[in-house]
Order: sequence, then structure tokens, then C-alpha cells
Amino acid sequence: MRAVVQRVKRAQVDIDAETVGSIGRGLVILLGVGRDDAEADVERLWGKISRLRIFEDADGKTNLSLADVNGDVLVVSQFTLFATCKKGNRPSFTHAGAPAEAMRLYEAFVERARRDVPRVETGRFGASMDVSLVNDGPFTLWLDTDAL
Repeated sequence: MRAVVQRVKRAQVDIDAETVGSIGRGLVILLGVGRDDAEADVERLWGKISRLRIFEDADGKTNLSLADVNGDVLVVSQFTLFATCKKGNRPSFTHAGAPAEAMRLYEAFVERARRDVPRVETGRFGASMDVSLVNDGPFTLWLDTDAL
């Protein structure tokens, strides 16, 4: 699994001009599922994200986790995180998970996050979405379960 994690002041997802998910202070997680991913990757990735100390304390140091700041989470499916661009100019997505399995693992990730975070919002798997956010910092990380 791969994730782009952005610390945000606020964010929302719109589909056909309708807001389907919105959060205040917290994290936007763009989540990609690879063809070889499994349940263990859900646990490993969420475990790392939930404990990241990327929020500032009173001294301006990044010492606080999502739980420490009572932050929200917005999870958006993003299969393009598995794009390869080695050949030609058109990305290949052969390393992305098959849609049915990717949706199952995406939903498992969301449910896992909901066990720890009171407010977890989502986009809609496979939909064309408009994601807007105010990146706080900016602070953006890229995580891959193969490297955790």
C-alpha cells in the first residue's frame, strides 16, 4: 500500500458538485492499493500513520500525533500512486490492485482508522472526485508499506 499523507487545516471531497466528505484539522490520506497488498498492509500502514508525530506542540516542534490533537481523517482512494512511467509518456497502472480487491482493502483501511479516530470521512472508491484542502505547513509525506 502507498499513501500520501497531508497535514491539513481543512479538506473536502466533492462529487458532481456535492460534498461527500469533509474534515477540519487532521490528515488527508490519498491511499493506493497495490496488486500484492493484503490485510497486513492495512494494519502496518495505519499503525504508522496513526502514530506519526507531525503536528506541532506549543513550542512549534512536531511532537504530536493525530490522537494528541484530536484530528480528523479524510481517506481518498488513489490508484495512480502505483503508476509507472518508465516507458513512454503514458503511465502504466499494472502494479495497482485489481478493483474488487483494492476496494476491499481500501474499506478495511477506513474501518481500521475508524477504530481510533472519531471522525473519518471518505471519498467514493472509483469515482471522479474534486479534492480540496488547505495543507498545513505544508507538511506532506509519502509512505509505502514495502519500506516500513
